[in-house]
This record gives sequence, structure tokens and C-alpha cells, in this order.
Amino acid sequence: MSTGAERLRAGARRAWAELRPVLAAEAVAALGEAESDAFLARADLALYDVHEPLAILYGDAADALFARGLRAALAAAAERPAPLRRIDRRREIDPAWFQRSRTQGYVCYVDRFCGTLDRLPGRLDHLAGLGTTYLHLMPLLRPREGENDGGYAVADYRAVDPRLGTMADLEAVAAALHEREMVLCIDLVLNHTAREHPWARGWLAGDPSYAGFYTAFPDRTMPDAYDATIPEVFPDRAPGSFSWVPEARGGAGGWVWTTFWPYQWDLDYTNPEVTLAVLGEITWLANRGVDVFRMDAVPFMWKRLGTSCQNQPEGHSLLQLLHALTRLAAPGVVFKAEAIVSPDDLVAYLGGHDRYRPECELAYHNSLMVLLWSSLATQDVRLARQALRRMRPIPPAASWCTYVRGHDDIGWAVTDEDAAAVGLDGFGHRRFLNDFYAGRFAGSFARGALFQENEATGDARVSGSTASLCGIEDALDRDDPVALDAGVRRLLLLYSIVYAFGGIPLLYSGDELALRNDASYLEDPALAPDNRWMHRPPMDWAAAARATDPATLEGRVCTGIRRLGEVRRSLLALRGGVESAVVDTGSDAVLVWRRKHPRSGAFVGLANVSPQPQEVDADTVTGFGTFAWVHGSDGPLGVRDGRLTVPGLGFAWFAEP
Repeated sequence: MSTGAERLRAGARRAWAELRPVLAAEAVAALGEAESDAFLARADLALYDVHEPLAILYGDAADALFARGLRAALAAAAERPAPLRRIDRRREIDPAWFQRSRTQGYVCYVDRFCGTLDRLPGRLDHLAGLGTTYLHLMPLLRPREGENDGGYAVADYRAVDPRLGTMADLEAVAAALHEREMVLCIDLVLNHTAREHPWARGWLAGDPSYAGFYTAFPDRTMPDAYDATIPEVFPDRAPGSFSWVPEARGGAGGWVWTTFWPYQWDLDYTNPEVTLAVLGEITWLANRGVDVFRMDAVPFMWKRLGTSCQNQPEGHSLLQLLHALTRLAAPGVVFKAEAIVSPDDLVAYLGGHDRYRPECELAYHNSLMVLLWSSLATQDVRLARQALRRMRPIPPAASWCTYVRGHDDIGWAVTDEDAAAVGLDGFGHRRFLNDFYAGRFAGSFARGALFQENEATGDARVSGSTASLCGIEDALDRDDPVALDAGVRRLLLLYSIVYAFGGIPLLYSGDELALRNDASYLEDPALAPDNRWMHRPPMDWAAAARATDPATLEGRVCTGIRRLGEVRRSLLALRGGVESAVVDTGSDAVLVWRRKHPRSGAFVGLANVSPQPQEVDADTVTGFGTFAWVHGSDGPLGVRDGRLTVPGLGFAWFAEP
């Protein structure tokens, strides 16, 4: 171990030796004998995960902050309701609870799904019928009034958007989910608050309690220096990373750090008071019944001059610290990283460093999502094979969240290195994908739209619902049953991969019914400038009622999605904690991956992204005939002359008995 690392650990042991006897007495008083013993045991285990990040981030103040952080966690533990403590106990016995093959997610906006939070418990039968055990409700904490970045400009972490209900309603939703053995995930914006947040108002007013919560510069010298190396997030409507605020700096005015929109002010985590304040919000929400926090915009949390101000080492230390302290108070809670970054940077948010450090248990497998859409457009999986094989493995205690579509636009996170390895030009390929999914490419089946197009650089992202990007909308408009069948097969093909690649598959609301692009957002002046609302359609409950009829479009898709979940739940090999290995079986149009959990036999999945039948090596896929066909789009597949034929846009799952 390096001298520096040993010094950090020695400092942690010394600080804990001094604090532990005092904290033990406080814990007994707050929790009682049994609960205090459990709390101290957790603190023993988390010692280095708490103290070392504090020393790295805040230097000589680490010991004092260590004591404050542990006492904050103890206070939150004492306030934790008994039903949530029982859930904690179960999850401490089964710490990999979220890795089970029964864990399956559903993602929705409350207002678009059911209107208000108080109506949500009445819609849980629909989710249960899909096999849902994990419900992610998109931004619902109280945002600023007016433009609010789709709810990500939070004005109060401890209140719900009044259009959706109250915090009591959210607690009731959490309780209803827990009764059905479902978990609640919500978004928590860590990088910034709305300028209307009490912290921001206090900072602006000069309240010493909020001094240093945000950053403001008197002139453009430092902002220009930072902006020279920071990529713009919204170049057309919010260029640069700073906004002029006349009221800042005691009324002298200043350039406030605003990575995203001018009304979203970046928190300054170099101030430990910010870190402790955010910890307080996390544990307070955890005690309302939140099981999973989607940590929004985590790559941006720490800034360094001369860099992109993303993925900084201190940002990882900060996540490690917040995670450890939260788990002291609420050991059943897990973190999910929203880190839409390059594959080389992504694994670190799951703790994948040279030396493992717990940060987030979950992260979005953005690369897989992008590579699936790329493969569908090119009818070629070589880029996917290359990029997925090159990704570093994730720690076994962590899992991916796999998904076909999310609430956001699709940015083509394809590296130039991976593109070149399969003979593609990275820029040209990304441009092709934009053209293809925006319907600009000859022969495209997609009905998407470009988001944040930068005509000067050619950069853009894509908006559009899964069904519309898969060709279902186009086929319906042209009344083409053959094209419609192909569109349905594409949608189910993509979901067959995310349900079996490993991790938690997330079903985006409406995809189970093949809901298409929704143009009604154009009628709302607050939403009209953001075409991402086209793929956030209101739930169509009339369409949901048709889902039981296999002769309808909704019935075909919903039946297919449900069946994927049913078979998934029966396969231990699809449990998290192990990696999928992508293999080449002789066809560049068929993605093939293999999994094997230590307590299961092998699993092999196949997905043919071409509309034409493809042959693959049968022995590789079937384990020389020992793996049984367990599910697929077209029934058991035939073998001839050592080759197995996969139908066009078809998939198949094989498993070792």
C-alpha cells in the first residue's frame, strides 16, 4: 500500500478510536442497545469510506467533519420509521437483493402515467402484471415555477410538486409499493438547485449559513478560462457554463456557475457545509420510504480548471462519502448513478477503480442502449461487439440498469477508437445515426427528431419514442402490415436484449403498448421548445385495456414484454453480479452474449438485427447441444449442418438445464 494511502487509513483509525466511545453512548441513547450495536457495526465497516474521502476533499477539517457526519447519520437512523427498519434488516441479510432476476423496473412520469400521486396505488395492478418490482418515478420534487428543465430545477427537496400531490402522498405510494414487495426510485439532483431554492436565496442575501454554497466570479476572467475546456450542454439556448446574476456578490453582480440552464445554480462541494446539507436531504427522503436514489448529473459535481469539469477524482470521493453516510442511516437504500459519459469513464461510478470503492450500486448502461440502436440502423453488430468487449468489468457488488429508451434524448456515445476498430469514422457514424433516426436517411423506418442540433459542428442528439424509432409509427401511417410486423419485432428484439444482458431491465412507460410520438407537447408553451416531450406521451389507458387482446398491436407488444419478464424470472443466470461476455458466432448481424452465475448453468442470448435470416455456429450457441431453448421470437430454432438459423429481427434464449 502506498505511503499516502496508509497515512489516510491511519488517520481514519485514530479518529475513530477517539470518537467511538463517545458515539457509542450517544447511539445507545438514540437507538437502544440492539439498534446501536448494528449502527456501530456499520460504522466500523464504513470507516475508510467515510473518513478517507473527507481527508481527500477537506484536508485538516476531516476529523471534525467525520464526527459531524456520523452524528448526522445517527440522528437520521433514530428518526427512521420501524417499517423501513424492517426492510433494512432484510436487505442487510440479502445485500444483493437488487441483483435478483426477479428485479424488473418501470419508469414513468406521475402526471403522464396516472395524473397525481394519490391515484398511483390504484394503477399498481398494471405494473404488477408486467412483473414490475422497481418503480422509478421521474422528477417529482417541487421545481421552480415556469421553465424548470423537466423538473430538474428543484426549489425544495422536502416537498413534492404541488401539481402531483404532497409528500404525504409520496409516503403513501412508498408504503403501497412496499406492501407489494416493490421498491421506489426517485430522482435527486445533486449538481445544482433552482435559483429559487432556500439555499440559493440565503446565499444571495448574504446569510452566513449559506456562504460558499454557490460560486460567483466578479468578471469573465475565470469563467472564460473554465469555458475554454468545458463542453457546452445546451449550446443553442444556454451557451457556456456561467450566467450573469446582478444580485450576486452583495449586489455587485457576478458570474454564477450554471452548467445547465441559467436558473440552475451549481452547488460548490468544496464547501463541506454543502456536502452535509445534501446528506441531510438524502436521509430525510430515505426516511419517507425512498429505496433508490437516481443521482442526477453526478459527473459534474466537482470542478477543476483546465479540464472538462466532469468525472473528476474528487467527484468520485464525494459519491463514496455520501453513499457511506447514507447507508449508515438507511442500510436498505441504494444509489443509482446518472452518468451519461464515455464507456471508459462509466464503470468508475459503480466503484470500479484500481482499488474498489463503493459509490453507486447501480448505473445506467448507456453504452449498451446506444449500441443497440446503432446495430439496428446498420444491421451490423461489429461495433457493439467491439465496444462491449472493451468495457472494463464492473464490481460484482454492482449492477447495470439496462434500457432501450429513457426520458432523455439519445446522444451517440460511440468513441472514435471503437468506431475505427471496425472500419468506421466516428464522426461520420454519429452523423449517420442522427440522420437515420430523424428519418433523413433514405430507407429509414424511424420517425424521430433531432434535439439540440448544432449546425456549426454537426452535433445533435435524437428524440422519439421507442415505437416510433422502431418503425411502428411509419408503418401505421402507411397502413403497411408487413412493416408493422417488422416494427413490432424490432421493439421486442431490443427488449429481449436488455431483459437478458444482466442487471435491472427498465421498461419505459408506454413501450409495453407501443405508444408513438406525442405531438401534444407543442400546445403547451412551457414544453414546446423541448422536443424530448414527444417521447414522454401520456399513458393511454384505453390502449392498455386492449393489451389483453393478442390481435391488437398493444396485445402483441404487451404479451411479448410480459413473457420476457416471466422467463427472465425463472433463470438464475440472469441474476446480477456477473458479467455478460459477447461472443462471435459467425454472423455480423447477430449479437450473441453468454452469462453464467456461479450458482447456475450457462445462458446464451441471440438477437438478429437484420431483417434477413442469419446462420450462426450451433455448437457455440447451444453448448454442443446441451443448452435448451427457453424462449424466443419464433419458437425453437432448427440446426442444419452445424448451423443454427435465426429469423430476421428474431431473438432466442438458450440455457443450460
